[in-house]
Amino acid sequence: MTPEAFMALAEQIDEVFFTLGGLILVIEIAEAWFKGSLKGKTFLEMLASASTQVPYLLLEVTMMTALYFGLYVFSETVVSWHLPSTLPWIVLAIVLADFTYYWEHRIAHQVRLLWTQHAVHHSSRDYNIITSIRFGPLESLWSFIAHIPMILIGFSPDVVLGSVILVQAYQTWLHTELIGKLGPLEWVLNTPSHHRVHHGCDNKYLDKNYGGISIIWDRMFGSFQVEEERPRYGLTTDFDSQNPVKVWFSEIPALWKDIRNAKSGRELRGRLFGPPGWKPDP
Repeated sequence: MTPEAFMALAEQIDEVFFTLGGLILVIEIAEAWFKGSLKGKTFLEMLASASTQVPYLLLEVTMMTALYFGLYVFSETVVSWHLPSTLPWIVLAIVLADFTYYWEHRIAHQVRLLWTQHAVHHSSRDYNIITSIRFGPLESLWSFIAHIPMILIGFSPDVVLGSVILVQAYQTWLHTELIGKLGPLEWVLNTPSHHRVHHGCDNKYLDKNYGGISIIWDRMFGSFQVEEERPRYGLTTDFDSQNPVKVWFSEIPALWKDIRNAKSGRELRGRLFGPPGWKPDP
């Protein structure tokens, strides 16, 4: 299989997951309708989530396209070693992309500057399939940086990007309450049950279950939590706006205020690169 063929296959699989997500959305809306829980606020929240695709895709077709073009040039002109695109190497690339996603995701929860983007994904109090496309405008930039080591190892940019697409596409179906626990699959795969935990803001659920396709990384690195009672979704601090602009940039005003008020270089570094909620010692 050529790298280009693998990339095309990844895009086709992405379309399959997107279609599956559409079917789940129809069922979610129908269930809420029959239960009488379908409210105008629910639709506004869905629209707010969908609206995040506007700045996200705008930056994808401009800044990220330019960066990936540069990555292809870098791979061809600087990286003189290239791994084959045979099936075993492609499988390894997918595993490495999933492993990279785990750490990329975990770090995004622990570094405030990155959290300003990823918090957008977590800010909704609702949990449905539309949440899967609720992104901060610059989330792709951190993902791009995190996967550069795979290029340095020798994987083709098409293989790396295709693997990233697969890891992201898989997660579409995780954002639903329609699907319960899945028995033995829960030991190996990330499932809707595991990901509901990740979106919970209850103390026992905070910063748990970072995995993309596999939940094994969480079990290995001590961040696994089984779903017990139903999570309370959203952020630990109340955020209840459906204004698209406020959703897109919800964390920026507070960060900017802390940057302006920083009294030392140490405090500035802490505000930018410390965990969310970091404060200097009194």
